[in-house]
Parts: sequence; C-alpha cells; structure tokens
Amino acid sequence: MKRQKQNAAILLIHCPDQKGIVIAVTEFIFKNGGNILQLDQHVDAEQKVFFMRVAWDLSDFLIERDKLAEYFNTLVASRFEMRFRLHFADQRLRMALFVSQLPHCFYDILARYEAQEWQVDIPLVISNHDRMRPVAERLGIDFHHFPIDAQNKADQEAQQLALLREQRIDFIVLARYMQILSEAFIHAYPERIINIHHSFLPAFPGARPYHSAYRRGVKIIGATSHYVTAELDAGPIIEQDVTRVTHEDAVDDLVRKGRDLEKVVLARAVWHHLNHTVLVYDNRSIVFE
Repeated sequence: MKRQKQNAAILLIHCPDQKGIVIAVTEFIFKNGGNILQLDQHVDAEQKVFFMRVAWDLSDFLIERDKLAEYFNTLVASRFEMRFRLHFADQRLRMALFVSQLPHCFYDILARYEAQEWQVDIPLVISNHDRMRPVAERLGIDFHHFPIDAQNKADQEAQQLALLREQRIDFIVLARYMQILSEAFIHAYPERIINIHHSFLPAFPGARPYHSAYRRGVKIIGATSHYVTAELDAGPIIEQDVTRVTHEDAVDDLVRKGRDLEKVVLARAVWHHLNHTVLVYDNRSIVFE
C-alpha cells in the first residue's frame, strides 16, 4: 500500500451489516467538503459484519479535526451501531523497540528508520540484555537495559510501562524480544504490541525448532507477525509469508531463510500498523491492502 497523503483523515469502521452504510459514510464526507482518496470494504457473510477503511483529503473539509469524531459519531456511527477509529495521516507515531540478543529484525527496523522509509519516531529501545546498546545509541536512540528474572519481572515491567508512558509511546514492536509479557503489560497496549516468530508452531515448539523441522524434512518454512494478546502467540495475525526448502538445505540454511522472512514479515506488519490498514475484530484481523 502507498503512503497516505499527509493532510488526510482515515476511518476504520465495523458494524452489523445492513443497507445504506457506504452511502451514509461517503455522504458525510462529501457534504462536508472532503475528497475521498481511498475506500475499501469487506463483508463477513458468515458473521454478518461490515468492515470499511476510508481515507479522505482534509484540505477543504468543513469540520475541525478535534470535532470530527464527535460529528461522525452523532451523524453516522450511532445510527448504524458502528465502532470506529479515526486517524490522521500526518501524525507521526512513536514506536518503542524491544529486543533481546538476536539482531536481525532489530537491525532491519533501524535501517528502515535511518533511511526514512517509515514516518515514525523511535524514542527508545528496551532490552533485557545490553548487547544492542551501541547500535541504538549510534542513531541517537535512548537504550534502556532491564535485566529480567522470575523475582524482578513485575517490578521491571512496571518501570518499563512508566517509561513508555513518560515517552508517550503509541505502539511497541518486539524485534525478537525473548520474554513473555505479563497480561497486565499487554492490557496497557491492546492491539498495539507487534510480535514476530517463525511459523513452526505448534508442530515444532521449544528452543531449537529449526533442528526439529530439519529432522522431519519440512518443505516450507515461514514467519508470522501478529498483535500480542494474553494467550501466547495467539493474537490477531497481521502478516505471514513462506519460502520453500529442500533436502539440500542444512539447518543453517533453514535458519538463514527463516530469519530473512522474519525481517520482511515484521516490516510489512509495522508498515500496515503505521498506515492504519489493520482492523481487528474477534481476534481476527482485516488487513486492507
């Protein structure tokens, strides 16, 4: 998906499917001087739920930004029992990176950040190890080391959350952060924590999944990026991809190909989040391309 025009509003909507939704939304935009830039919709026929993402130019829009959600709710959303989120394309989100010791996703994200591929700020990096400090500090990003064990986990997470609030963090990316977040931590950032992992679960769990997969002679490997929920690795999926492997690939080849996929899949998921193209419903994601 292309980057959204800067002076634009974006609405993500879901509601019971019924007649008149599209015309009500587009008429609201038209009558108030907006020009629609993108409109995508989907109907889940089984659950009878309507989903929409619509973006429009605000250059000549009659309603002020701080009143837009209120007007839309009164004039449209309440009539259709809509739940909606409103975003503005020119608002730079603030992202926190969590990392442990595996560097591939971390380096990839920082490379995209340094190249200004993404419209995002990264005020801080949090890690349970100190290894990545020089990498973050080279780019002027504050690095915070929080060693974690069973005894201090709750206190360390409380300090992390306080730091995130202080820095006005909008969302978190777990760039191979090898710690399980507590339910209380996750509830502080619902649908705003993005994780990445290989797609061997649940067939090949444990610390050496590539070795287990190699012994079984797998023919594809993959990666999955999803929002974090209290149920481990079971949150709404944002992005996935696979690549084929053969009997000629050694374990090291599987690991290399898997980590390449992890980098790309995580980057795509972050891109979708930054561009407000993901709508979560019933632990399932609708991703508008």
